[in-house]
Amino acid sequence: MTKKFSIIAAFILVLAACSSSIEDYRGETPELKLEEFFNGELVAYGVVQDYSGEVIQRFRVEMVGTWEGNEGVLDEQFYYADGREQERIWYLTKTGPNEYEGRASDVEGVAKGKTVGNVLTWEYVLVIEMDGEPFSVTLDDWMYLVDADNMINRTKMYKYGLPVGELTLYIGKR
Repeated sequence: MTKKFSIIAAFILVLAACSSSIEDYRGETPELKLEEFFNGELVAYGVVQDYSGEVIQRFRVEMVGTWEGNEGVLDEQFYYADGREQERIWYLTKTGPNEYEGRASDVEGVAKGKTVGNVLTWEYVLVIEMDGEPFSVTLDDWMYLVDADNMINRTKMYKYGLPVGELTLYIGKR
C-alpha cells in the first residue's frame, strides 16, 4: 500500500511541476494591456470541443471595445454555425497595474484577470443553456498576445472541478 501511495504521490508532483504558471511569461513581449488590445473593432473565430475533443460549436464574434480611464466595455456579438446569435456585453475594470475584473449578464459573480508579459489569465463562471436549462461552468481562459493585433485564447471548462470541454479562439484587430 505504501509503495502505491509513493508512486501516486510522485506522479502528482511530476504533473504539478509541469504545469504552467502565468509568472513564466514575465518579460515576454509585446506586453498585454487589455485597455489597448480590446479597444476598437475586433473579430474572433472559435470552436468549442466537448470533453472527448469533438467539436460541438463553431462561431464568429464581432467585438467593439471602448475604454474611459480604468473602465471598459466590450460588446460581443456571437454568430454560431447553426444560425444562432447571442450578445454578451462585458463591463471591465482595471483594478491594479496588471489586474482586471469583469461582469456580464451571463457571468455569475465577478470574473478576475491578471496579465504578466504577453499573457492574461481570466477566470469566471459562465451560465450556458444546455437542453433548455441553465448550466454553470467554470472557465479558465489563457489569452496569448501574438503581436499588437492578434491574440490566441485557450480555455478549459470545468463542472464540479472536472473537465467538460475546451474552447480555442483567435482574436484579431480590424
